[in-house]
Amino acid sequence: MTPLRTVAFVGLGQMGRPMAANLEQAGFSLRSFDLKGGGNCESAAEAAVGAEVFLTMLPDGNAVRECVLGAQLHAGTLVLDMSSSDPVGTRHLGETLAAAGVALVDAPVSGGVKKAIDASLAIMAGGEAAQIERARPLLEKMGGRIFLTGPLGSGHAMKALNNYVSAAGMIAASEALVAGARFGLDPAVMTDILNASSGRNNTTEVKVNQFMLSGTFASGFSAALMVKDVATAAHLAEEVGASAEFARHCTEIWRQALQALGPGADHTAIYDFVGKQAKR
Repeated sequence: MTPLRTVAFVGLGQMGRPMAANLEQAGFSLRSFDLKGGGNCESAAEAAVGAEVFLTMLPDGNAVRECVLGAQLHAGTLVLDMSSSDPVGTRHLGETLAAAGVALVDAPVSGGVKKAIDASLAIMAGGEAAQIERARPLLEKMGGRIFLTGPLGSGHAMKALNNYVSAAGMIAASEALVAGARFGLDPAVMTDILNASSGRNNTTEVKVNQFMLSGTFASGFSAALMVKDVATAAHLAEEVGASAEFARHCTEIWRQALQALGPGADHTAIYDFVGKQAKR
């Protein structure tokens, strides 16, 4: 296949901007656009002109669908959805695009802004193997590890389930730290012990000291997006007949936190929410 060189990159948020920069630095020609303004094109449709790849890094699957279908892509274009979209919606979009000769690969990422900057993201790629191989030269410039998850939609399913596990771990860590502090333990010492023990998780390793105990609450990932992803995971479990009791409870806690913290809150601010929920 002819190497892909021209990329329409739609979505220049905290994650998208450094990802786009890494592609540009690697020699890809970028036609970029952001829904909030920015980029070298005035619209997604303009960005798509002459592009072999239409890459989206948007808030949700609804935004992706609207953007992709409005871009009037030509047959042979590869759509690379690196957003955190609903897996069922991804499969429906794939069917629509396939009828027009356009391929779709879902390739959401994990690792946060830091790994987006240094191109070491974990990438979960779902879709036809041949199309993932077409996208691999791009993916390798944005990620450190690329996982082939299976058919179309499986990457988005894996991302939602991953974020559910992460979200549950953050609630548990927050509750443990608040309870420990009330008993008289030092949260910083608690964090060191957790990281040397079986309670270690992503929150204790890279979020507690950096964003939660420091009170900065500035990891770059919003509580609103976490609510969306956890709800997607709970819905997915229900759709396939798997247990979703804890996922539903986890979703409700995150929704309550978002309502209390406000729509612009960082997801690490759930520590503040948990602290304020403690009985006086």
